[in-house]
Amino acid sequence: MSATIITYTDYKSPYAYLAKDMTYALERDFDVEVDWRPLTLDIPAYLGAAKVDKQGNVVAENRNAHQWRRVRYSYMDCRRQANELGLTIRGPRKIFDSSIAAVGMLFAQKQGVFTAYNDKTFESFWKRELDIEDPVTVAGVLAEVGADASAFSTYLEGEGKSELDRLRLEAEELGVFGVPTFVLDGELFWGREHLPMIRRRLGKGD
Repeated sequence: MSATIITYTDYKSPYAYLAKDMTYALERDFDVEVDWRPLTLDIPAYLGAAKVDKQGNVVAENRNAHQWRRVRYSYMDCRRQANELGLTIRGPRKIFDSSIAAVGMLFAQKQGVFTAYNDKTFESFWKRELDIEDPVTVAGVLAEVGADASAFSTYLEGEGKSELDRLRLEAEELGVFGVPTFVLDGELFWGREHLPMIRRRLGKGD
């Protein structure tokens, strides 16, 4: 019987993007099923918020000096990791609400096009080519990867929103506070740096 790893992710998290392909590899390399779940982070609650113009000038912000240092380091760190993986990470000009794209993930799972949607959404968002706050744009991505997007609007306002809220409450009960987070045998692992440990534990079952 295969093991199940719950993976919490958020399209506006560069660290979640960096962990994506390494998470796919778990299913390829081990007898394991990855249960992908969206978690919409409230980034302003712990890192403040800011908005920049096309030239990179800050036009609005609500961050203290410590938060600015942390944010600047995080994007620098993510870019250098992305360079090693051949990925593009361009810092967004504001903090996005990723809930619509998250419901898009749930819809894509139901439609059997999750991986294609996940790849397209992550890659396009971090190239600044995708507005994840626009339902029409998200529906367009769903259609592009092969989903029947005609029912997405209804799903977004009803079942999808309810499911996203349920998953958030469940994650909070488990103790999840950030992404990527992995849950294996009830134990939480936050960050892609824990994937080597997870792989070692899975390897013991070979």
